[in-house]
Amino acid sequence: MPHNAKEGMLYGLIICTITVIIMSTVNIGLEFGKLDTEVFLIILKSFPIILIIAMLLEVLVIGRIAEKLVHTFSDDTDGFNAKILFTIFFTVIGMSLIMTVIGGMLGKGISLDSFGSLSHWPRNFSIALFCELLIAQPPARFVMKKLHLRQEDKLDYDFD
Repeated sequence: MPHNAKEGMLYGLIICTITVIIMSTVNIGLEFGKLDTEVFLIILKSFPIILIIAMLLEVLVIGRIAEKLVHTFSDDTDGFNAKILFTIFFTVIGMSLIMTVIGGMLGKGISLDSFGSLSHWPRNFSIALFCELLIAQPPARFVMKKLHLRQEDKLDYDFD
């Protein structure tokens, strides 16, 4: 896990990048009913704005709410892994809900029709939770572990 803000940004960027790629591909592909060159170009064009929105939303809103919910629903005696799972669960609930609406707004324009995309939320939540737990988190944790091992090696070398 990240030890400071810089590592937190790297960790978040890895997770958001993987999740945005997967969720954009699924949602835009389902909206068009196909995955061809045209759809991949749309995904590629929308990727930067969706990534920026997701990063800002996670850091400024959802991440903070998730932390508060973890403190509400867990005790100090709960293990590290339990708190991580709670954090992932609450973050995915919030991000999938809001990003479903934002995706509708990006695809259909800002109107009440955008909220019709909420009918896709259960699907998006399921895919996002699966993605987070099994696809996005492992490489992000791997990078953090390698980064921390490298930092420890530097410290060991400095004291020898």
